[in-house]
Amino acid sequence: MHPTRLARAVRVLVTGAALAVLAALAGCSSQDHADEALGTKAALRPQQHKKALGLPGMPPVLDPADLYAADRPNQLSPVVRDFPSRVYVPNTNSNTVSVIDPKTYKVIETIPVGIQPQHVVPSWDLKTLWVNNDRGNTLTPIDPRTGEAGDPVDVHDPYNLYFTPNGKYAIVMASLDRQLVFRDAHTMKTVKAVPVGCYGVNHADFSPDGRYFIVSCEFSGELLKVDTEKMKVIGQQKLPFHGAMPQDVKISPDGKKFYIADMMADGMWVLNGDTFAKPDFLPTGKGCHGLYISRDSREMYISNRGEGSISVFDFTRNKLTKKWHLPNGGSPDMGGVSADGKVLWLSGRYNSEVYAIDTRTGTQLARIKVGSGPHGLAVYPQPGRYSLGHTGIFR
Repeated sequence: MHPTRLARAVRVLVTGAALAVLAALAGCSSQDHADEALGTKAALRPQQHKKALGLPGMPPVLDPADLYAADRPNQLSPVVRDFPSRVYVPNTNSNTVSVIDPKTYKVIETIPVGIQPQHVVPSWDLKTLWVNNDRGNTLTPIDPRTGEAGDPVDVHDPYNLYFTPNGKYAIVMASLDRQLVFRDAHTMKTVKAVPVGCYGVNHADFSPDGRYFIVSCEFSGELLKVDTEKMKVIGQQKLPFHGAMPQDVKISPDGKKFYIADMMADGMWVLNGDTFAKPDFLPTGKGCHGLYISRDSREMYISNRGEGSISVFDFTRNKLTKKWHLPNGGSPDMGGVSADGKVLWLSGRYNSEVYAIDTRTGTQLARIKVGSGPHGLAVYPQPGRYSLGHTGIFR
């Protein structure tokens, strides 16, 4: 979180149902829209089996033992297969988005956007990148096929943006407004504004069945549990660390645990989302901030912004196995993994730069100058059937 903002204030029982279940569950969204986003139109119409237990309209989980099974290297949806590979970097102080060609490690374009862009967020249907202009109270759409920005859409306090797993709603993390605002996923018209009893809602991730999601509250050091369908807060707890500042949230591949980065506690909270009991804690490094899953679902890359390092967590061994330090330091923040899984891209929040890191060795491949205050960069396109938001949470 940028200093200026500080001042301003789960193993689900998913059946092995055939993909035809999508047609039976498709809520208010049209079947054609869901099919197109998944890129599997012809394969979604075999005979039906018994009803899945997930959020109505949500595409069935491919593998209950691995929620990221659709995110394998270069497994691009037909929707995005022809999009040029780019890295989109929102510069919060420059009010621009730097566009990097990952092949040359060069900035090839700078797009003017609204005031204080925080994150670049892929839409649920994969067709649009939304730039969250927090203080400008707008979202700027970017067409990832052409790289062209469209007319801004009025949305108040869009610090971050997520999408319900059925593609029905966008969820605006209205941090200063102290609200979770459910909006139509396409028009961005408000459906329901949910007041929250914490300060600084910022990041989230969804349970395997999509029926609830966990939210971090940065400024009050709290976590929320929210019922997706009812659009209602059903749980709230204070983290057991004085001055806690929870950041990124990511669910484990097996759906049993949520990991919450904490930049003041210098590590991750490990939470059972179903019980929402007191979480355990795992130290990672100073300023623990962003969490990113490897393409084989075996590891998680953890950016430690306060010490210029990346920790690597092994899910099978349930332990940290490596730590990579950026040469000459840095401030690694938010980002994503390349489509082939070979490069981790992270913004350098306080250094006006972006880092490209080899995921096999931890070697810094490039350090690229961008605008001031780079934050939630998006690597696009990435593998997956649909997006849950943030800088790219794909299923």
